[in-house]
Amino acid sequence: MRLGVIDVGSNTVHLLVVDAHQGAHPWPVSSVKSTLRLAERIGPDGRLDDVGADNLVAAVRDARVEAERIGADDLLAFATSAVRDATNVAAVLDRVHTEAGVDLQVLSGADEARLTFFAVRRWFGWSAGRLLVLDIGGGSLEVAHGIDESPDLALSVPLGAGRLTREWLSADPPPAEELTALTEYVRKTLDGLAEQLGDVRPDRAVATSKTFRSLARLAGAAPSGAGVWTPRTLTRTGLHQVLGFVRRIPAAGLAELDGVSPARAHQLLAGGVVAEQTLRRLELSRVDICPWALREGVILRRLDWLHGA
Repeated sequence: MRLGVIDVGSNTVHLLVVDAHQGAHPWPVSSVKSTLRLAERIGPDGRLDDVGADNLVAAVRDARVEAERIGADDLLAFATSAVRDATNVAAVLDRVHTEAGVDLQVLSGADEARLTFFAVRRWFGWSAGRLLVLDIGGGSLEVAHGIDESPDLALSVPLGAGRLTREWLSADPPPAEELTALTEYVRKTLDGLAEQLGDVRPDRAVATSKTFRSLARLAGAAPSGAGVWTPRTLTRTGLHQVLGFVRRIPAAGLAELDGVSPARAHQLLAGGVVAEQTLRRLELSRVDICPWALREGVILRRLDWLHGA
C-alpha cells in the first residue's frame, strides 16, 4: 500500500509518502518539506499566532493534496512540541480539520520517544540488545531505553535545539557567557532525566534526528550520498571538537557546510550543547546514527495496526 505521513514539527511540515506492507522495508516515494518555524510564532501568551496558524493550515492542505495526487491509500498526520505547547491548540487543530481536511493528532513527548524507539528497534533488529535512543527535536529531547519493541522507559524534557536557541542565545554567534549559562541549564535539566533513567547500561546507544546527523557529518561521518545503509557514528570526542568551531561560526557560515540544513543552521550550536552534555551525563563514549526516527515509527506502527499485529 501507499502510505503518507504529515509530520508537523517545530521547524517544518514534512510529508513523507512510502510504499510499504507489513514485514517489508518502507520505500520512500515522495518527501516534501515546508519550513514554517512554528515555534517562533508562539507569542508571550503561549498562543500560536494567526500567521502561524494560517501557514500551518496552508502547509497541511498542500501536503494532503500532494499525497492524494501521488495516490496515497492512507494518510496520517501528527504534531509535536510546537503545536503541543500552544495554549490555543484545540482551536488550531479545529482549523486544520475544517480548512485543510486533515485530522491532526498531537503526540505527547513520551509518545514521540516510544515511536522513535520502535523505529530504531526495527532498523537495528534484536541483535542490538538493550537500546538507549536519543532524539533532539526543535522543542524537546526524547530518551528511551529497553530490550523489546516498546521501551521500558520513555522520557521527554524541554531541551529542543530551537527552544534553547530562542530562550538562551541572543547573538550569532553568542557570547561565551550565554553559552556557559545554556550549558549549565542543560546540565541541571539532564540531572533529573538521569535520575529517572537510573543505572542504564545499554548494549547499543543510538541517536536520531537532523541535529545528530548534522553533528555526525561535521565530525567526519559519511555524507548522505553514501546511502542509508552506510554505518555512521558520533563519538563524544568528535562532538567536542565540532563544538569547538561551531561556537565561533555564524549561522550563515554553518549553513554552507556539508550536512547542515540552512533552515536549521541557527540552532545547531544549542543542539550540539544538548548532544554533548547528554552523552557526558549518560556516560556514553559514542552513539550510532539511525536514519529512521519518528515518522518511520508512525508508519511501521500503522502497518502493524492495519494487519492486526
